[in-house]
Amino acid sequence: MSNLAFSEVTVSLLIFIFQDYSHAALFAKAEELLEKRIKDGDPLACFLKGQLYYEEGLYQEALIQFEKIKDTDFQAMYQLGVMHYDGLGTNEDPEKGVEYMKKILNSDSSKARHLKFAAAYNLGRAYYEGCGVKHSTEEAERLWLIAADHGNPKASIKAQSTLGMLYSMSALKDLRKSFFWHSEACGNGSLESQGVLGVMYLYGQGIRQNTKAALECLKGAAERGNIYAQGHLVEYYYNRKFYSTAATIAMRTTENDDIDMLAKMTDCLPTYIAKGVAMAAFYLARCLHLGRGVQQDQAAAKKYYSMVS
Repeated sequence: MSNLAFSEVTVSLLIFIFQDYSHAALFAKAEELLEKRIKDGDPLACFLKGQLYYEEGLYQEALIQFEKIKDTDFQAMYQLGVMHYDGLGTNEDPEKGVEYMKKILNSDSSKARHLKFAAAYNLGRAYYEGCGVKHSTEEAERLWLIAADHGNPKASIKAQSTLGMLYSMSALKDLRKSFFWHSEACGNGSLESQGVLGVMYLYGQGIRQNTKAALECLKGAAERGNIYAQGHLVEYYYNRKFYSTAATIAMRTTENDDIDMLAKMTDCLPTYIAKGVAMAAFYLARCLHLGRGVQQDQAAAKKYYSMVS
């Protein structure tokens, strides 16, 4: 499930205050400060201490802090939902994770309002994956539409991008809807959707073909680290016989083929990252095999061909 960084401002402030300390000393100082705030009755301090542990990967300690306040703090309830669903600091219990997310989504409390979009997105993911609840694409779609909130930039951008993906699949295929949701997500900062929009413009999927708009999207996404966009740029330049440009981009794209790490760094789907790497590897292999834009090198070509399968 998707986590939210609630304490970015607080953590940044602590880092500024203790910037001359080592990481371990900084962590100890932050822990000490938050413990003092808890003793002084600060209602937010217990959550922040749990979040500090969470961000450090100390999930069992984080779980203890969140459990203390779960009945009065919806942010703690949300984090517990994530942790139980993904098995962080506790045994995997997706049903319990779903239960927490439903409590947030169905709550009338004003304190839960800012978490509802994220909770709806996570619930949609649970229904789509059939994890913790019975699989239902229709329920996933309904929940993601709630989370996307008509493209509201304060809503779940992940839900907006996910709807774009959902409507490009065969079961609910509607490329106009797909284009709409990717446009909304891209406008709100989604790197994933920016790359997909470039491809949709390039091939006229859900929108009239527009090569200029396609290249703007693909180049922008590629510069931000979207591997799928980089792969399509390689293909675009190769097919137009700009072999040197294609090979240069392809070499950069295939430098790191650790798909899971790239997915974490860019928040893009591993499947699309793998497609981008495979495309770049194939066209780089062609360039090396035929000596197009680079010096011919059969051994190197064989290496990159092997990355395509």
